[in-house]
Amino acid sequence: MPQHFEHAHVPTSRARLHCVRAGPEHGVPLLLLHGWPQTWFMWRGVIPLLAEAGYRVIAADLTGLGDSTRPAEGYDKMTVARDMAELMAALGHERYGVVAHDWGGPVAFSLAAQFPERVSAMAIFDAPVLGDGGPIEHHGRWHFGFHALPGLPEALTEGREDIYLRFMFRAAGAHPDAISEQAQAEYVRAYSQPGAMTAGFNYYRAVPQDIADNTAFRESGRKLTMPVLVFGGDPQTRGRGMTALESWARIASQVSGGVAEHCGHWIPEERPQFVASEVLRHFSHL
Repeated sequence: MPQHFEHAHVPTSRARLHCVRAGPEHGVPLLLLHGWPQTWFMWRGVIPLLAEAGYRVIAADLTGLGDSTRPAEGYDKMTVARDMAELMAALGHERYGVVAHDWGGPVAFSLAAQFPERVSAMAIFDAPVLGDGGPIEHHGRWHFGFHALPGLPEALTEGREDIYLRFMFRAAGAHPDAISEQAQAEYVRAYSQPGAMTAGFNYYRAVPQDIADNTAFRESGRKLTMPVLVFGGDPQTRGRGMTALESWARIASQVSGGVAEHCGHWIPEERPQFVASEVLRHFSHL
């Protein structure tokens, strides 16, 4: 691991959150939020490019995932977003940009909805906002329902995390080895820890609460006002295509982006240079 990746374990009111930092201490802060079944490690190809451009990058392990600790409850995205806000405050950052993928996207929305004064802009990759007022599109992702079942996914995956996670990695990229062996091994390590798979499944079990919370935000007449960049993966290779941008356009007033070609769902790992260049362009006004 490059020496300029600084690991930290930061106490918050609910958990001890692991994060990796890089870049100049006084650079504009960017919070990077990963998805399932990944950790901060998914940003390893993007972090150096952002840090070299002068940003202070903070790549967090979401609550309960990676090497963060695992509360028994509170996996709705409003609660997880408050954890991320506490993390950034503890690190001395009052205002920052947010870059997110997969479940990190709904967490980013909840963070901006609750703390709009803290979030200057966002870049979102292949993640919609559930409860945005449009159709709820899982794009054939059967695991949403499976993961939400009580107890069953744990019973079937315990001791078989390697088999299950590697199937997911093969299935959702533009090609089966879209995620490197090094990364797959790291994710299997992280999710084989006690309670880690349950914490991951709890992100899916909280979907009804997430929809209710986001619907309440939308029905209040509010919209996010900070600039939001959204790219979906190529729909020909398991990406969400334009539906990701269309989702955010329902709940935010400044949305731009499109489709990241030649990759599937795992955009930041499949095309890290594309992601970094788009993020740098989007945040250049900060």
